[in-house]
Amino acid sequence: MDDATLTTDGLAPKGQGRILLLACGALAREILDLIKINSWSHMDLHCLPAILHVHPAKIPDAVEHAVLKHRDAYDEIFVVYADCGTGGMLQRLCDRLGVEMVQGPHCYSFFEGNEAFAAKDEIYSFYLTDFLVRQFDAFVIKPLGLDRHPELRDMYFGNYKSLVYQAQTDDPALTKLAQQHAKRLGLAFEHRLTGYGDLASALSNVTLAPTR
Repeated sequence: MDDATLTTDGLAPKGQGRILLLACGALAREILDLIKINSWSHMDLHCLPAILHVHPAKIPDAVEHAVLKHRDAYDEIFVVYADCGTGGMLQRLCDRLGVEMVQGPHCYSFFEGNEAFAAKDEIYSFYLTDFLVRQFDAFVIKPLGLDRHPELRDMYFGNYKSLVYQAQTDDPALTKLAQQHAKRLGLAFEHRLTGYGDLASALSNVTLAPTR
């Protein structure tokens, strides 16, 4: 499992366990870590391509296709996406399909903790997670065309003041790389070791879901 594959292809389910976690490829490593740490052998993981976040309007259709494809093979499906820029469409879809999903506007919020994130109200901050630090070019530089037109940097990021690296792991190499990304964007750098945040508690609650 490498980041490039998670970005473009996602991760196929193994067909094991009672509960299917249907997630964004950007969360694969964290979810697999939590499954291992907590011995959640009743859970299986299926990740959709992380690059869908570049086109969030495509996320609900991709989630619906996956739910309909796999729901007969599992007792429960839990969608490990927050709203992720869908403008409420994903929540409405999950309500219609009768599946639960992670609460929060995006992964930056639930990694920080939804209440803590909302209280900070940091409208001038640009966020990166471990995955996005590693895949910075694929998710930031290339989609914005900054690889071809670096002069557009200030047009995109001129209103931001800081790059906040929400670290799921305490990795000095990733921290150094995130600092380089901040410098590249002309932003002040802030490092926060958030760990798994609300993701851990959300998945823990799924273990209590009754069988259908």
